[in-house]
Amino acid sequence: MRRLTGVLAALALLLVAPAALAASAADNLNPFNDQGSSPDYRSLITSVVPKPAGLTIAVQQFSDQLLVTNHTGQTVTVYGYQGEPYARLLANGTVQQNVRSPAFYLNRSFYGDITVPASASASDPPKWALVDKTATFLWHDHRIHWLSPSVPPEVKNKRKRTLIFNWKVPISVGATHGDINGQLFWTPNNSKVPVAVIIVGSLIVIAGLGFVVVVQRRRIAAAGAGGGESW
Repeated sequence: MRRLTGVLAALALLLVAPAALAASAADNLNPFNDQGSSPDYRSLITSVVPKPAGLTIAVQQFSDQLLVTNHTGQTVTVYGYQGEPYARLLANGTVQQNVRSPAFYLNRSFYGDITVPASASASDPPKWALVDKTATFLWHDHRIHWLSPSVPPEVKNKRKRTLIFNWKVPISVGATHGDINGQLFWTPNNSKVPVAVIIVGSLIVIAGLGFVVVVQRRRIAAAGAGGGESW
């Protein structure tokens, strides 16, 4: 009986631990969590213009980062908050950032509350610095997330999915200018519900197996008392 109880407890742990770890991992996905980022927000891309073959763009970390991969054979440029070149992905896979772009510094803080050095100017010619050569660029963009720790005034009911605003990030592919267009939503986080369900389910399974064990022990005892065959 003790051994069976131990096995059941281990089974419960195996059922609960992966879900708990998954929830913990989700909480730790965003490096800005301690500064206000929340999985209650979701940024969704609605369109990309232009969208040639080989250009892939996705939102990362729920609502505050964009990931661009360029296999178009052309240079893809991302523009900063004042229309200045912020980053570019060359046709050969080289990725560069303009260290004179104010966005280069503002994007280092979740809320953009950082002092931009005097050396940065949106009107100055770009000064490109190598990022990597993977044809992929990931960056934090203030245009696609909520810039405050307070709940947006658009959210009247925290349990209801709510549109906060429409957003766009200007880009160019070769000589063609366009935008990454999207929307930011308040989407209540229910990530802890599955964990609770699994825990409750595990307890029900344990209780059920325990009941079976008790019934079987009683049958064995009854069979022994009556001289019958035990199993």
